[in-house]
Amino acid sequence: MWRLYQFPLCPFSRKVRLLLSEKGVGYELWRENPWEDTDEFASLNPAGRTPVLHDPEKKITLCDSRAICEYFEETVEQAPMINGTVKGRAEIRRLVALFDENFFSDVTGPLLQERMMKRLITRQPPDSRRLRDAMKMAHGHLDYIDYLIDNRPWLAGSRMSLADLAAAAQISVADYLGGIDWTGHEQTRGWYSIFKSRPSFRPLLSERMEVIQPPSHYADVDG
Repeated sequence: MWRLYQFPLCPFSRKVRLLLSEKGVGYELWRENPWEDTDEFASLNPAGRTPVLHDPEKKITLCDSRAICEYFEETVEQAPMINGTVKGRAEIRRLVALFDENFFSDVTGPLLQERMMKRLITRQPPDSRRLRDAMKMAHGHLDYIDYLIDNRPWLAGSRMSLADLAAAAQISVADYLGGIDWTGHEQTRGWYSIFKSRPSFRPLLSERMEVIQPPSHYADVDG
């Protein structure tokens, strides 16, 4: 069986978990804190980043969330997540890159640094300015998601796609860390509530990172 090396607040691992669950692919969770820099994990992924998917029996190791998702798109027909026309698939990939790169750089990454890494690793207080900047940037990204939902049933078009999974994964981590102010973003909040009620998403909502607790609304499917 596949082993997914991840830690609870890795948004890229969450994206992979959502895709695997939607496609019905079985896997086991293996906790890996990449900042601990173990030799065993480095042998699987010299880049030292999660997620890593490994099948010890078949001797297959997959690294990088987008590469992993593309692998299962090509090998598992069920629940295609890069779907539609050539133009539609290009739009899905554009949005996945937007959330993986821009949303993470602007919002999720700074929140993880200030509210997780500093607390667990360096034992430093968070930088309030960086937190304010991340929450301000989150508003801009949610404005864009509001716009997409106003014009499409799902973020990239008429069907749920990897773009939705990528966005939901990033938002879920930011929300866990208290970095999302939902005021004025009813479109995105409604779309996200639909995700929170999906069977693939429920396990994510039940996980907790040690000593870091989410806001009370985090696991509420109507919140």
